[in-house]
Amino acid sequence: MKATWEDTIIAESDKTVVVEGNHYFPPDSVKREYFTPSDTHTTCPWKGVASYYHVRIGDQSNQDAAWYYPEPKEAAKSIKDHVAFWHGIKLVP
Repeated sequence: MKATWEDTIIAESDKTVVVEGNHYFPPDSVKREYFTPSDTHTTCPWKGVASYYHVRIGDQSNQDAAWYYPEPKEAAKSIKDHVAFWHGIKLVP
């Protein structure tokens, strides 16, 4: 699975974890040079508190386009620090 934005691969793995229809990419499969931390946080009742990243390629920025669970609840421990995407990030098998 590849995650792309602005014709650039920002994550790639054949070991994503699918939860609620979202592919969560392992931490080592994400190209960190395209990510900057966001102050945004949301809460899922069973996964816990999510943190977000902005995705930046060149002069383009996609705000809060990626999220992850740094300290997930027990039921979601398989996605700890894995990164999922939305806001126009394309997933390609």
